[in-house]
Amino acid sequence: MQRISLLFLILSVIVFKSYGQNLNTLTAKEKKDGWKLLFDGKDLKGWHAYGGSTIGSAWIIEQGAIKLNVPERSGNKAKNGGDIVIDESVTGDFEFKAEWKVSKYANSGIFFFVTESAKYKNMHDTGLELQVIDDKIYEGAKENTHRASDFFGIANARLREGNPEGEWNQIHFILRKNKLTVLQNGFIVQEHDLAGKDWKDRVSKSGLKEAPISKGNYNGKIGLQDWGSTVWYRNIKLLRL
Repeated sequence: MQRISLLFLILSVIVFKSYGQNLNTLTAKEKKDGWKLLFDGKDLKGWHAYGGSTIGSAWIIEQGAIKLNVPERSGNKAKNGGDIVIDESVTGDFEFKAEWKVSKYANSGIFFFVTESAKYKNMHDTGLELQVIDDKIYEGAKENTHRASDFFGIANARLREGNPEGEWNQIHFILRKNKLTVLQNGFIVQEHDLAGKDWKDRVSKSGLKEAPISKGNYNGKIGLQDWGSTVWYRNIKLLRL
């Protein structure tokens, strides 16, 4: 029994180390294709506070991940937190990859097409949110557009393929020729024609009806939301098409 336990421990360490070496790096194919890392696992260079400059001290780096460190849930915003965005604007078609995990009952989001302007006080007033959340918050509740990989207030994910609290989830977001596709953990969960009537109607009835995307402007920054609870992000990558 002791021998088996020791072997299991050794194998676990080997797997952990080999997996950890791949964190926040590009594969040979990704390099060839032109992918860019948005986070190197060491610091938040290339990011800033939405509508500001200095990132709140609640955003830390932990074991190769960006962590919003909120030991006790603090309403809609963490003390010394705030939303953060990348420095560069993304125009035209692109692909985006990231991994996220949440603490119990945590809530956050990955935002796309964010316009930083005094006109938009909050990031959620301007950006399209792909929901990052512990779905147990809504366990037993009527279906809504607030679960993992939903576009908040706009469209449900067509599959519920999220991993639970404490486990990593993979996101692959693709915008190509007005077609928007999102994969979660390898499953297609969102497909939309951004030039089509269904999508336009959804946006016009949402909280983004005055945002740039309501006018067909799908350019802007990518952001991570502070919603007062602990979340982690890593392996954040961008490919301009």
